[in-house]
Amino acid sequence: MKKKEWYNYLWIFSSIYLILGFINILFAWVGLICFFVPLIISIVKGNKTYCNKYCGRGQLFEVLGNKLKLSRRKDIPAFLRAKWFRYGFLIFFLTMFVNMLFITYLVFAGNKGLKEVVTLLWTFKLPWNWAYTENIVAPWIAQFAFGFYSVMLTSSVMGIITMVLFKPRSWCVYCPMGTMTQMICRGKHH
Repeated sequence: MKKKEWYNYLWIFSSIYLILGFINILFAWVGLICFFVPLIISIVKGNKTYCNKYCGRGQLFEVLGNKLKLSRRKDIPAFLRAKWFRYGFLIFFLTMFVNMLFITYLVFAGNKGLKEVVTLLWTFKLPWNWAYTENIVAPWIAQFAFGFYSVMLTSSVMGIITMVLFKPRSWCVYCPMGTMTQMICRGKHH
C-alpha cells in the first residue's frame, strides 16, 4: 500500500474551513489561501499541481463520493465539459466575485451598511448574524468575509450536488479556479 503524504489530508482543511464559517464568519478570510495558491503555482510552475495534488475540496468530494459512497459515479453530461460552459461559468463566477468586492468597497466607503448574510447559490440570502460579533473588526472586513464565504459555500454546495449526481470530482471539470489555472498554464506554454 502506498504511503499517504501530508497533502492527502487537505480534505480535512476544506471541511474545517466550512465548519469554521458557521462558527465565526471571519474565518472566511482563510479561504484566500485556496484562491491565491493555485494561481501562484500555475504562474510559477506552469502546471496544475494544485488541482491535481493539493486541492482539499477535490479531495473532500473524493472522500464523500468514493469512501462514503455518496456518488452515483455516472459520467458527467457533455455540456459541463464544453468550453462554452466552463468559460461562461468562469465569467459568471468572476462577475459574482467582482460584485462581492464592490459591495465590500461600498461598506468600506460608508455608502452601505454591513449585511450579516450569506448568499447561497447567488440567490438565497441566509441570515448569518450568529457567526459575527459586531465591532470586532471594521465593517468592510466582516462584509468581505460574508461575501467570500458565500462564494466558497456556494461552490462547495455545487460541487457536492455534482458529486452526488455524477462522479466524485465532477466539480473539478468546471471549477472556475481550475479553468483559470488552465488558462494560465496554456499562456505560459505558448
